[in-house]
Amino acid sequence: MLKKLITLLSLVLAMLPSGAQELQAKVVVMSNQVGSRVDRKVFNTLQNALNNFLNNRKWSRDTYQQNEKINCNFLINIGKASDGNVFQATLTIQAARPVYNSAYETPLINFIDENLLFRYVEFQQLEFNENRVSGNDPLVSNLTAVLAYYVNIILGLDGDSFSLKGGEPYFIKAQNIVNNSPESRDILGWKAFDGQRNRYWLMENLTSSRYTLVHDAMYTYFRLGLDQFYEKEAAARQSILTALNLLNTLNSEVPNSMILPFFFQGRTMELARMFRKSPPQEKSAALEILTRLDIANANTYKQELK
Repeated sequence: MLKKLITLLSLVLAMLPSGAQELQAKVVVMSNQVGSRVDRKVFNTLQNALNNFLNNRKWSRDTYQQNEKINCNFLINIGKASDGNVFQATLTIQAARPVYNSAYETPLINFIDENLLFRYVEFQQLEFNENRVSGNDPLVSNLTAVLAYYVNIILGLDGDSFSLKGGEPYFIKAQNIVNNSPESRDILGWKAFDGQRNRYWLMENLTSSRYTLVHDAMYTYFRLGLDQFYEKEAAARQSILTALNLLNTLNSEVPNSMILPFFFQGRTMELARMFRKSPPQEKSAALEILTRLDIANANTYKQELK
C-alpha cells in the first residue's frame, strides 16, 4: 500500500510545474593580470560557485521551460588582488533572447561594468538576501549584490521585450538592491555621483517616469518588430522605425541619458541588416535617425545603408 502511495505521489509531483530556474548562465573568471602570489585554484572555485549561484537559484515566481531560459554570460576579469582577499575586476554582462520563428537571438544587454570590488575566500558560501542586501562585510556581499542586480536587469529587459512594461517587477527589485547596496569607501557604481554610466543610472533610467518611452520602445522593437519579421517583414520594419522614433523623442526630452547607448550596444549590425532591403525613403529615414542616436557607429550605418 505504501509503495503504491509513493508511486502515486511521484506521478502527481511529475505533473506539477517544475519551477525551473530562469537563466542559462555561464560565468567565466579570468585572472591573467593577477600576480603569482595568489593561488589560482581560488579563481576556479569562485567560477564554479558563481555558476551554481546564478543557475540554481530561483530568481522569480515564474516557471521557465528549458527552452525558455535566458542565455547569458558573465565575464569577471580580475585586474588586481589586494591584501585581505580583496579583488578588483570588471564585469561584462551579455544576454540574448530568441526571435520568434527564427534561429536568431537578439541582444538584451551587452554591457561592461568597470567597478566590481569584492572579497572572496576560497569555499566561502555565496549568499544573497533581497531583504538584507548588504551583509556584515560589504566587500563580501558586494559580489552577489552586483550579480543579483544584473540578473534582475536581464529579467526586466526580457519581460519588457515580450509585454508592455512586463519587466517592471524586476526593475523595482534592481532599484531595491541599489537603495540598499553595500556601502564602503572603496565600493563604486551604486551612487549617482560615482559616474554617469553605472548601476545607479541604469536603474534610474529604467524606473523613472521620465523614461516611460523606453519601455514602449523596447516592446515595439522586440515584440512588434523583430518577432514579426518572418511573417510581416514590411510591417515589422515600420515597427522598428517607430521604436527608434520613440527613442529619438526621449533623447530630445532627456539628452545624454545612459539608456540610449546601453540600448544600441552590440546592436549595430542587427539594425543595419534589417534596413538593407528597405525602400529608399524608409532606408533614408532609418539612416538619418540611427546616425543621430548611435553616433559611435554612424560610419557603419552609412556604409551598410548607402
